Amino acid sequence: MKAGVSGIVALLLLLVVVVIGYSSLFTVRETEQVLLVRLGDPVRVVTAPGLHFKAPFVDTVISIDKRILDLENPSQEIIASDQKRLVVDAFARYRIKDALRFYQSVGNVPAANIQLTALLNAAMRRVLGEVTFIQVVRDEREALMGRIRDQLDKQADAYGIGVVDVRIRRADLPDQNSQAVYQRMQTERQREAAEFRAQGGQRAQEIRSKADREATVIVAEANSQADKVRGEGDGERNRIFADAYNQDPAFFSFYRSMSAYETGLKQNDTRFLLQPNSDFFRFFGTPSGKPPNGGPPAEGAAEAKPDAR
Repeated sequence: MKAGVSGIVALLLLLVVVVIGYSSLFTVRETEQVLLVRLGDPVRVVTAPGLHFKAPFVDTVISIDKRILDLENPSQEIIASDQKRLVVDAFARYRIKDALRFYQSVGNVPAANIQLTALLNAAMRRVLGEVTFIQVVRDEREALMGRIRDQLDKQADAYGIGVVDVRIRRADLPDQNSQAVYQRMQTERQREAAEFRAQGGQRAQEIRSKADREATVIVAEANSQADKVRGEGDGERNRIFADAYNQDPAFFSFYRSMSAYETGLKQNDTRFLLQPNSDFFRFFGTPSGKPPNGGPPAEGAAEAKPDAR
């Protein structure tokens, strides 16, 4: 009977020892840091990963993430120094660098996100409100994000938080302003296009006018040269004819008569009403073209008149 009671007592003692031992141990992971709180008062912060001891039943283990955390900030409308409204979409990255201060000030990550969102919006309004729209969108965006991060980090230090980075994902005009800017840009591009077309048309007209003027000059010079060559050719022809006539007037008269026969007596049923002793047919009677009696040709020889049928 005594042995049975002793066994039960021993089992109970073992169970108590196991419970106390289990309550005295806690594990710290690689991604977290642990704050020990004894009866509501912070005792110490454990950052080394592994198995650690604590006072059983009186110490409470509070795990706090030590990784880099994300803060997604809703889009905010901010007025720049040139009075242009901007819709800014930004986000931040932060880590908890002082677990005790973090626990005492905000307590947990959701509350920290709420507090940091307010601080981030305030920092963006201060920094972006001092610069123009172009500086935010294009010229000084990187420097402005650095200034916002520095201001946010300085204010977040009171909560045991260190801000790693702040990024502006998008900074643009509101939708209604964007449409107006787009229309203005489109109108400006159309005006520039029309101006370029007008300059191109003017330049093309100048080139065409110059080409037409040069063509007119070239044609006129060519015609002048052609007339000159033609005149020289006619003069040379007349000279040759004159020389030929002077060398043998009879042969020249015969040649001219043959040319007249070739020109006048075409194969088109042309008839001439002339006197038989007409001077036009003088070579038909004699090869020398003289009258058979050696006298002058018949007077009143009729001029050849074609009777085309």
